[in-house]
Amino acid sequence: MKKRTFLTILLFLLHSVSYSQVITQTIKGKIIDEATLQPLSFATIVILETVPNIGTTSDTNGNFIIKNVPVGRYDLKISFIGYESIIKPEIVVTSSKEVVLNIKLTENSYSLDEIVIKPKTIKEKPINRMATVSARMLSIEEANRYAGGFDDPARLSSSFAGVASSVGNNAIIIRGNAPRFLQWKIEGVEIPNPNHFADLGVFGGGGLTALSSNLLANSDFLTGAFPAEYNNALSGVFDIKMRNGNNEEFEHSFEAGIIGIDFASEGPLSKKKGSSYLVNYRYSTLGLISSLLPEDAKGTNYQDLSFKLNFPTQKTGTFSIWGIGLIDQSESIPKTEIKEQKYYQDIEKQKVNQFMGALGINHKYWFKNAAYLNSTLAISTNGLSLKTDRLNDFSNLEPENKIENTKYNVTLKTFLNKKFSKKHINRSGITIRALGYNLTLDEKTNETNTLKNLVLENGFNTLISAYTSSSFSSKNWRFNMGINSQLFTLNNSFSLEPRMGINYQLNNTNALSLGYGLHSRIEPLNIYFANTINSNSLQANKELGFSKAHHFVLAYDWNISEKLHLKIEPYYQYLFNIPVIKDSTTSLLNLQNNWFINDAYVNSGKGQNYGIDLTLEQYINSGFYFLFSGSIFNSKYKTNTNVWYNTRFNKNFLFNALAGKEFRIGKNNSNLISVNVRFSYQGGDRFSAIDETRSIIEKDVVYNEMNPFTEQTNSGFISYFTINYEWYKKKNTQKLSLKILNATNHKDFQGHRYNIKTNNVEEYREALMIPNISYKISF
Repeated sequence: MKKRTFLTILLFLLHSVSYSQVITQTIKGKIIDEATLQPLSFATIVILETVPNIGTTSDTNGNFIIKNVPVGRYDLKISFIGYESIIKPEIVVTSSKEVVLNIKLTENSYSLDEIVIKPKTIKEKPINRMATVSARMLSIEEANRYAGGFDDPARLSSSFAGVASSVGNNAIIIRGNAPRFLQWKIEGVEIPNPNHFADLGVFGGGGLTALSSNLLANSDFLTGAFPAEYNNALSGVFDIKMRNGNNEEFEHSFEAGIIGIDFASEGPLSKKKGSSYLVNYRYSTLGLISSLLPEDAKGTNYQDLSFKLNFPTQKTGTFSIWGIGLIDQSESIPKTEIKEQKYYQDIEKQKVNQFMGALGINHKYWFKNAAYLNSTLAISTNGLSLKTDRLNDFSNLEPENKIENTKYNVTLKTFLNKKFSKKHINRSGITIRALGYNLTLDEKTNETNTLKNLVLENGFNTLISAYTSSSFSSKNWRFNMGINSQLFTLNNSFSLEPRMGINYQLNNTNALSLGYGLHSRIEPLNIYFANTINSNSLQANKELGFSKAHHFVLAYDWNISEKLHLKIEPYYQYLFNIPVIKDSTTSLLNLQNNWFINDAYVNSGKGQNYGIDLTLEQYINSGFYFLFSGSIFNSKYKTNTNVWYNTRFNKNFLFNALAGKEFRIGKNNSNLISVNVRFSYQGGDRFSAIDETRSIIEKDVVYNEMNPFTEQTNSGFISYFTINYEWYKKKNTQKLSLKILNATNHKDFQGHRYNIKTNNVEEYREALMIPNISYKISF
């Protein structure tokens, strides 16, 4: 019925919406030097494939404006004497909002007579020039357009090579690493996991990120051999940027759909001073699709708020204030019918409340000697309150476990960026991150049948990082090198980490790159403060050092044409100093979602991930685009037993195919219909063989951990589908969308459950298919 209604509305709009006039909009922005962020005067901006050519030049402050641009999708060519000319593709112009661009140009490191200059198409290239390999710009427009993106940057990233995720959870597995090894940053500051219902199903993941695409700017996603400025990350970094609001025009949008509502607003605070605001709020109860959700997710609702205020000044630089916050609630109740009580989950009552927030003040100040200082003071917090009760034999509820965790961080980060010459740029900085915590974790023991305290700690420690990084460039070479140091004051663990990247341009279309980095990360705080059971010390884990990894990456880039790009990246990662339980097969490399840990660990484990990633991408050409990505890899680990095993996250292969087509329709081709599909095929989930005998004795799932992760589920095929219809009026843009997550109804593997009626262990799967029909108006 819903599909029939949607198609009826769509056909009506296709036949009824037409215009006799050409709908236009403004493209404006600023042209700046990539290294110094200083404005470039009299740069040339041209909209390609327009007859006659539409274009302009930037003024003395680097600002430019192009008015009366017909709605559509365009490529912009930007050039400036002494700088590399670029083509910025896929700029979307709609009727409701001005297009505001912040374009960075790189100064040529060679004389103009040394080489024939050809504009470069800037699409997948990361924003951070220090990133040489395994880094890609994450386009917010792609998050809106790609099937399966669901306006969620985390889900969008699973389209890229080397990145795996599931339907029911957006946890990101990068090159076989645990999702918890990923670092999230906003405006250069590490923040707690910004996902709704974070760390419940998988540490590092959640249901949907609180980072709305309405607020975000293009950002960087790094998957290996990170530059020196990144600390406390082992697998990858989501380096998220927030855009500034429009400082001249008020613009708003409202979206209502099956999964919730979304409201965004931006505009000037002072047109004279150029200050602006940008705010976004989302709310969802998921009530309209409750019949499609798992039983334990029907009491789920969430909301989030994010904002940015920007205040440029004449003499003291630019100040900005940004923030993000979320609140989540979920509840499940026991089944009342005895015949329906098959698993322990059916006789449990669980209530979960979560929150997360971050607030930062940033200041950028430009010096007269081609340098600028960027400083941020931020506070962040996150909390989890979880209580589980279980029915006993007399149908009375008894406590099963309890979590009351609150964490709060205060971060001071500052760096100085200096352009010594067109061939040498340096960035050096320091980050001081104060970690506050109040942790309580209790779990029922079989011996006493009462809750036993595993963690009870409150206090304050500090993670300090300092780095320096330089970029050297010549005619065909770019050499990035740096070093990062990190100190954790809880136990004075210290790490000194070299980073290096080399890029060699073979010719106009081919390039080779090599990257290396030593990286480290602290463990979850509850691990350090667990009241350990198999040691002489009450809190033996307090002495755990950093988990570490060497990353080696080789990359080959081939621009087959201006619109077609191929990238191949073989890699090797050697992980060491990994916490393991001595004389066992248990390693924290495989930690997935177990909060209740009180074993003693030692830093003697190792791991290795190796494989090859491939990406073939066609940028939008005549309305059509595609992206094929594939990865073949292996992920192994060992403890002090010196035997190599599969890690929990060793899927062995990943393949993605995305494609889409845009059709311009109506008079003057001013309206748009787009169809987008994605197919994902990836290796199955790993698990250890079931110990049937012990499972029956203990009346719970017991795995054979003597030879772990030998079993693997069947490979999974998942499909996604998105169709949008967008129509334009002079002062607003309206969009009708149908987005289907998991169109083929693939059942995610959720582990095993013990059937209390049959006394058997059963594989448990859930099929989560979310069809989201939504209407959005921007004005």
